[in-house]
Amino acid sequence: MPTVNIFSKNTSQEELNELSLDLKPLIAKKLTCGNIKLTPEEVSVRIIYIEGGNMIGKVEIEIKAHAFKERIEKQDGICNEVREYIMDKYKSLGDVRVWLVLSELGHSW
Repeated sequence: MPTVNIFSKNTSQEELNELSLDLKPLIAKKLTCGNIKLTPEEVSVRIIYIEGGNMIGKVEIEIKAHAFKERIEKQDGICNEVREYIMDKYKSLGDVRVWLVLSELGHSW
């Protein structure tokens, strides 16, 4: 189950809520690989408001998922495609930054 954290300073809650819903199918599609077809319901998106600190972008997105070979091979492309999609559709967010953190995964199912 991939998780997505949206970190933001000074962005409207309404806009981030819309973005969070919009990201679920996009992330599911971008992280689908091989026999593993993700659905939007398998993607958890969280919005985290930041006070203080020095963020690189007005909005920063951190995607965490299991390190499958196909994802590793196209990880930069995934980040760039997600970033371009968001910046095109949500122009008011400005320069969005996206990270994909791929790792081994344990879970509590």
